[in-house]
Amino acid sequence: MAKKKTNKYVYFFGNGKADGDRSMKDLLGGKGSGLAEMSAAGLPVPPGFTISTEACTLYYREKRKVPANVDAEMVDNLRKLEKSVGAELGDVKNPLLVSVRSGAKFSMPGMMDTILNLGLNDRTVEGIKTRTGNGRFAWDSYRRFIQMFGNVVLEIPKDAFEHTLEAVKTENRAKVDTDLTEGNLMEVVTRYKKLVRDTSGKDFPQDPLTQLRGARDAVFRSWNNARAIEYRRIYDIPDAIGTAVNVQAMVFGNMGDRSATGVGFTRNPATGANEFYGEFLVNAQGEDVVSGVRTPQPISELRDVLPRAYKELRAITSRLEKHYKDVQDFEFTIQDDRLYMLQTRNGKRTGYAAVMIATDLVAEKLITPKEAVLQVDPESVSQLLAPVFEPKAWKALPVTTKGLPASPGAASGQAVFTADDAVEWTRQGKRAILVRKETVPDDIHGMFVAQGILTATGGMTSHAAVVGRQMGKPSIVGAGALEISEASKTCKVGGKTINEGDFVSFDGLTGEVKVGQVPTTPSEILKVVAGEMKPKDSDVYQRFEKLLSWADKYRRLGIRANADQPDQAETAYAFGARGIGLCRTEHMFFGEGRIPIVQRMILADNEKDRRAALAELLPLQRNDFYGVFKAMHGEPVTIRTIDPPLHEFLPKREDLMVEIARLEERGKKGKELDEKQALLRRVEQLHEFNPMLGHRGVRLGITYPEITEMQTRAIIEAACQLAKEGTKCVPEIMIPLVGHVKELRDQKAIVDRVAADVMKENGIKIKYLVGTMIEIPRGAVTADEIAQEAQFFSFGTNDLTQLTFGFSRDDIGKFLGAYQDKKILDKDPFATIDTIGVGHLVEMGVMKGRSARPDLKVGICGEHGGDPSSIHFFESVGLDYVSCSPYRVPVARLAAAQAALQVKVGD
Repeated sequence: MAKKKTNKYVYFFGNGKADGDRSMKDLLGGKGSGLAEMSAAGLPVPPGFTISTEACTLYYREKRKVPANVDAEMVDNLRKLEKSVGAELGDVKNPLLVSVRSGAKFSMPGMMDTILNLGLNDRTVEGIKTRTGNGRFAWDSYRRFIQMFGNVVLEIPKDAFEHTLEAVKTENRAKVDTDLTEGNLMEVVTRYKKLVRDTSGKDFPQDPLTQLRGARDAVFRSWNNARAIEYRRIYDIPDAIGTAVNVQAMVFGNMGDRSATGVGFTRNPATGANEFYGEFLVNAQGEDVVSGVRTPQPISELRDVLPRAYKELRAITSRLEKHYKDVQDFEFTIQDDRLYMLQTRNGKRTGYAAVMIATDLVAEKLITPKEAVLQVDPESVSQLLAPVFEPKAWKALPVTTKGLPASPGAASGQAVFTADDAVEWTRQGKRAILVRKETVPDDIHGMFVAQGILTATGGMTSHAAVVGRQMGKPSIVGAGALEISEASKTCKVGGKTINEGDFVSFDGLTGEVKVGQVPTTPSEILKVVAGEMKPKDSDVYQRFEKLLSWADKYRRLGIRANADQPDQAETAYAFGARGIGLCRTEHMFFGEGRIPIVQRMILADNEKDRRAALAELLPLQRNDFYGVFKAMHGEPVTIRTIDPPLHEFLPKREDLMVEIARLEERGKKGKELDEKQALLRRVEQLHEFNPMLGHRGVRLGITYPEITEMQTRAIIEAACQLAKEGTKCVPEIMIPLVGHVKELRDQKAIVDRVAADVMKENGIKIKYLVGTMIEIPRGAVTADEIAQEAQFFSFGTNDLTQLTFGFSRDDIGKFLGAYQDKKILDKDPFATIDTIGVGHLVEMGVMKGRSARPDLKVGICGEHGGDPSSIHFFESVGLDYVSCSPYRVPVARLAAAQAALQVKVGD
């Protein structure tokens, strides 16, 4: 949805009122709209204001400068905030301190920057001390502010501040930060200011308005930091939407033992259990909880520590869940026993939890089945198909250590200790487990490729836990026994040393970590689908199927699967596919004992010998088709006639030359050498400079019509056999790579002639369709002509993308990264359809085809058929069905429902 243009750039909230509300996520971001909604509902929210995403757009348009009118509006709202709280920014006796936080429309945990305690300087720190009577708190807040501002605004590495802090702790024999005295913290501030001066060449800014402008601009700037860009790439978030900036009066969780800060969820985001879930720290600020530096306490213990605040928190968060009709991810601070809400938003969750929560909320009558369908990210349901550890093998290994089970799943791989190494090892085809003391937002690229994430510190709401759950990566955090050395790339635990490359396995549901490699077994859902487990014995399968059955009520698009064998077709049907959108006949040629027959057919230098070889293949192909038809229980099956060039069924030229040379070297003569030499001659005859554009698809059928005859006979004979057994079957025979109507006309004549012969021989009539795969641009451009012969179209978007862009699908990886870095391409066009170019050809093909044949059936059978974003496009152009791999069928069913309802999860 496009943002509504307005002359207003800053929106105030506080004291039971707000300029915005929950519907304004595009303009105020998720955090800002949530603060506005809570404030207007009368909840205890510290007042503040949100600088809109439109201001961020202006900041970049004006070459990273905030226009004067936006700055003036910010200052006006600052004065309003000062009046609201009865304190002034920079006032020595009663200083206002604020937090400055990012907040985009889509939650991007940890990817952008935050600054707390803004407004402190050498004079106001004394004012805070006098006002609170707590000098330690005042100086602790000041040192935190200098560290955050120095890192975020002045871009001084965080480690430089950490080393300085550690030095003061060591000198004063302080084990943890809270052991430092007021005097110790004053020394930290002195050293921090010297670090700023030595590193930046300037003194730490003392003017609070200068601080605020610097922090605001830094948050806007963080929209385009490396980790935020990578996160947006992973989660398909548009670059153009920008972030809002939230400026809010500070409340303090670090004022002593009656103060605390925490984060939580109204339900368990890892398992979906209906339990109050979260963590808190006494005498701390929010960053301490989520950074992973300190391991927090479970939120249930807050009941004993601060019972009045806990009771109020439970009441407010329950109210928020009912209001938003979804699990809430909230942040809070307790200052001197008084609760303040700092954030609420719909919580990130695992795929497992998403299905559990959605079905529970319907059972509780909090949402409708339609709302449940819209609540679950289609991609996340594939997590429920992920394998689990083989029980006996898992039990055989001793537990090395335990941590907090942050995100469920079985992870087994080789230990690496940096995000960059995780990327490199994965690139080499290895399965990496990322082992860190704690993860930081800059680790996002390594977390994305790792099999699992294991950290020594951090809690259930730390960065590693939140991002791990969102990615569906098995994750364990807070495994405190791990002694990790990034420098030496080792980890010591329980008397053992884990070196880089050693195998580590862990269960993200129990928190158990073991040294060694453990095999996996299919998930519960896959066991039910395979018939190894009864549906009634699996609660998760029953919920999974219930959610998808709700989706089926709302979707318009049919869902088919790409399947070449009966077992694949059975799996697809069990997952809810109602038809095969692509059955690749050539894959059947690689079955046991078939390649020699296929090679005889290829080597034949006359039609008689070719037909003899094809006659041997006929019963094999017929049996294949019979099995696929039967597995689909009468649903349509689209069978593509042979597509790849013939040389793909022969040995490689180089391999044959080596084998011949070895035979000749050993003086071998006779039949074996003659056969190898004949094969080599045929391979060289079939050699093409560009096989993708060469002698393949319809061109093979035109050159060798006997191949089309054999395949048609096998298809129709199988259908006739099923018809005699009382099973309905409607084969759809698809001719690939058609770019000219005369090509299809030629092949259709063969299909119709052979089909008539077979039906006459069997004394039975069956319905069948003849159509084509639209994968050549000319086929889309002349779709009205082709539709005069074709009864259906299936868009082969893999080849259509290759031929439209001129990209090789096999080689695009060599330059795709550079294209994405330079914003030439936002997405991999082979993963998500290019709606402007390739998509235009699809839309043109649909419109032209149906102009000539109104009842033309139109589908898609490329990889894009299982991609949720692409499915939304296919819905918009009126396709009849999408076809994808069997294991993507659940994703497609849910995405198709959301497409029909014109809603993408997250919007």
